[in-house]
Amino acid sequence: MSSMSAAELGPALSRGLLSFPVTHFDDDLAFDEAAYREHIGWLAEYDVAGLFAAGGTGEGFSLTSAELDRVVRAAVAETAGRVPVIASATAGTATAVEQARAAESAGAQGILLLPPYLIESGPDGLVEHVAAVCAATSLGVIFYSRANAACDDVTVARMADRCPNLVGFKDGVGNIETMTRIYARLGDRLTYIGGLPTAETFALPYTEMGVTTYSSAIFNFVPEFALEFYRAVRGRDRDAVYRLLRAFVLPYLEIRDRRPGYAVSIVKAGLRAVGRPSSRVRPPLTDLTGSELAELTALVKTIV
Repeated sequence: MSSMSAAELGPALSRGLLSFPVTHFDDDLAFDEAAYREHIGWLAEYDVAGLFAAGGTGEGFSLTSAELDRVVRAAVAETAGRVPVIASATAGTATAVEQARAAESAGAQGILLLPPYLIESGPDGLVEHVAAVCAATSLGVIFYSRANAACDDVTVARMADRCPNLVGFKDGVGNIETMTRIYARLGDRLTYIGGLPTAETFALPYTEMGVTTYSSAIFNFVPEFALEFYRAVRGRDRDAVYRLLRAFVLPYLEIRDRRPGYAVSIVKAGLRAVGRPSSRVRPPLTDLTGSELAELTALVKTIV
């Protein structure tokens, strides 16, 4: 699987559910490779189409480039070709280029290009940013449109024209008109991935806009439920989707929305709720309170 071409990556990811594994830390908040590898090995036992190493839920934003490389290498080694590993590239252009090259050297099958750190930029700058990263690797690259990297259909088309190995567009904005325009302009040139927090909430309507898959954070701790939900979405079983939303996803969102950053923290708490190894989040994120963890644990017990 390490030889997967850029052209093969998009179709491979579009065939099933995707997920962002959390990154485990020890008591000193250093990368805990043993716990992380155990988690990756467990997730890879399920029918998942791809795992994003050190992504948003994996706290890639808090890792140094050296740590990110260790995380990617651990994921590649543990999956051993069973599941495509997509590595993150983030920060400024020079750093993202270095991270993309390191990921290819580590044996990853693709790159998720996260927004550049902090700075706002116009469409021309974003196109150059994407072009620089794509030119630095032969791997397929997925552009993550959110925050300061949100862009319109014209800009995405310019990126695709410049970069043959740009194979995916991950939406973290949720603008229906923009997504419709992007799909209308580019069609099947790209694979479209739902990337909003707790993507299950948006999954059913997004299927009508050419979005064939999404990244599930809850797959980290309730993989059977996440896969059941995905099958209902792909089957356009509206009744089942809304039944599962009411049973778990919407009450889960009520806890998640209490503090900024809980979209990550609640996933690590979910692992504790099901009795699997987890860890604290790194600052500036904060963990759920004890009462919130108890509330989440009670919720999880209703579906497992």
